[in-house]
Amino acid sequence: MNDNREQSGNEQELESFLQKQQADFNERSYWLQHSLGAETHWLFIQAYDALKHELYLPACTGFLTGIEGSLRNTMAQVKIPAPIDNVDDISLLSNSLLRQARANGMSIDALAFPGEQDFETNLPTRQNVELVRVRHTLCHGNILEYVSAQEDLPALFTPECCRDLANKLHVISRNWV
Repeated sequence: MNDNREQSGNEQELESFLQKQQADFNERSYWLQHSLGAETHWLFIQAYDALKHELYLPACTGFLTGIEGSLRNTMAQVKIPAPIDNVDDISLLSNSLLRQARANGMSIDALAFPGEQDFETNLPTRQNVELVRVRHTLCHGNILEYVSAQEDLPALFTPECCRDLANKLHVISRNWV
């Protein structure tokens, strides 16, 4: 009788393991299912892989690069509806690029950060929307706003300080594609 319970427990453990593996596979292949093209979907896949391995800085910059790359590639194809070989003449991630994307029929609402109430107010101005601000901050190496400062302790930065940001960018990226 003990063997049956143990086997049942082992079967449950195996089933749980297989479900987790399937969920991980589905999440990683999510980006492949949206016809983004290899030049874009690998940016998101690598960002997801970094997040999964708790490499929060590469995850953040990877998701930001995926969003920026997908916007620039799409805008280049809107400009010249043919296969593209460079996006040099398409602006980098900015409020202006977001406005251009919207003007060309792209929905950019998914690029607002959770709780970002001034997205629409800032979009037509020089005051960067949060996505653009975070991109400029991180991709230019300025991590000072993510330094953890607690009372009576010296300021400290570890990549874990960007864990929440990485998770937010993951959700934004999924909603974006």
